[in-house]
Amino acid sequence: MALDQSFVGRTYPPTAPYEVGREKIREFAEAVGETNPVYTDPEAAKEFGHPDVIAPPTFVFSITFRAAGQVVEDPLLGLDYSRVVHGDQKFAYARPVRAGDRLTVTSTIEAIKSLAGNDILDIRGEVHDEAGEHVVTAWTKLVARAAGEA
Repeated sequence: MALDQSFVGRTYPPTAPYEVGREKIREFAEAVGETNPVYTDPEAAKEFGHPDVIAPPTFVFSITFRAAGQVVEDPLLGLDYSRVVHGDQKFAYARPVRAGDRLTVTSTIEAIKSLAGNDILDIRGEVHDEAGEHVVTAWTKLVARAAGEA
């Protein structure tokens, strides 16, 4: 069943703040094989003009994907998450994510398309810090695969 086009443009409430910790950044950098010391050493980060360690660019995915859960779990949308695969991801940064940031995400459905029986859902996540300053925009594309024949 195709997703309801009337959901395009729907914005969900901001998430509760997520506090970015040095240890989470270090663990993420290690997990993705990132060895740049700006991700693990506060002094190295300061040498590059940052107040503390910064997160690798894809770190914010864990925050924005969790926020997209509001969309995915919306019963009125009717998305069958058991059929969903992650189709694409992109980011546009205003500044790096830093240790100590308290970030909120506001998710908006940008597009819903049907292609070959698959539903394609584009979600934009606007990430702001505690002062309300824009940090990054993340776009997530989810594909709900068509149901197979019985």
